[in-house]
Amino acid sequence: MRPGAIVRLLRPKQWSKNLLVFAGLIFTGSFTITDLVLRTLIAFVAMCLASSGTYALNDALDAPKDRLHSKKKNRPVAAGEVSPGAATILGVILMAAGCGLAFYLNLASGYVVVSYLFLQGLYNGALRKIPIADVFGLSIGFVLRAMLGATAIWVSISGWLLFCTGALALLLGFAKRRNEFVVEAEGSRESLGRYTLKSLDSLVVIAACVAAICYGIYSLESPTAESHPALFLTTPFVFYGICRYVFLVFAYDEGGEPESVLLKDAHIWGSVIGFVAMAALAMSGVQIPLIESMGR
Repeated sequence: MRPGAIVRLLRPKQWSKNLLVFAGLIFTGSFTITDLVLRTLIAFVAMCLASSGTYALNDALDAPKDRLHSKKKNRPVAAGEVSPGAATILGVILMAAGCGLAFYLNLASGYVVVSYLFLQGLYNGALRKIPIADVFGLSIGFVLRAMLGATAIWVSISGWLLFCTGALALLLGFAKRRNEFVVEAEGSRESLGRYTLKSLDSLVVIAACVAAICYGIYSLESPTAESHPALFLTTPFVFYGICRYVFLVFAYDEGGEPESVLLKDAHIWGSVIGFVAMAALAMSGVQIPLIESMGR
């Protein structure tokens, strides 16, 4: 059992999804407080361990089906590089470690990670077979990531930000289903054959619009926005990033691997960097009279 196969089993590229854990830290301006930064880092590690554990366990269970798939047959368990038993044991250990770290932070964080693992079990057992429900199940997982970051540092999080997080996750999820529908010939997912291209196109657009609107409202009307009116400056980067992603989905059938799009597209990279810079500026307390009058 080679170390490289173990690393691929854990899918470290997927850890980029867990960066949502840092939302609470950023949007409360707590990134200058060392203790809260450390707590958020622990929460991030806990979610990475828990999510990697679910990947390992899922690969062990799905190995026979994965061997029939053009891409998934190369996964470590399906390819015979890691035994199903070893993957199962590793998965359980990682999930237990993730829960342990989360409960070390506080009970609320522990319950969030347990809820995430329960959701993953429900998704793998039933939701992934049902169209719409499959993507909503994934979306709730992203919302739980944002909630974990908030509970880790004892702060509340705006409902509008959670709505935006969920809608962005729906956008990524429906874009992924669209890519699978267009690109994959064998219909690897049970839910995929019950979608249509027209319905997926519509769902992608709906999710993109909801995400943009929810973030716009959050940047103007949330308690964070009221105390930091310059947060409005982040909205152009969010809107541009969403529009760019939708463009890539429809123009080039991207979306199959959202994390790869994030890493390779310069426009989305620029949106992320601009967003982080403006968020840091806004949370630093900078005063912009025009933005303040808009907030009032």
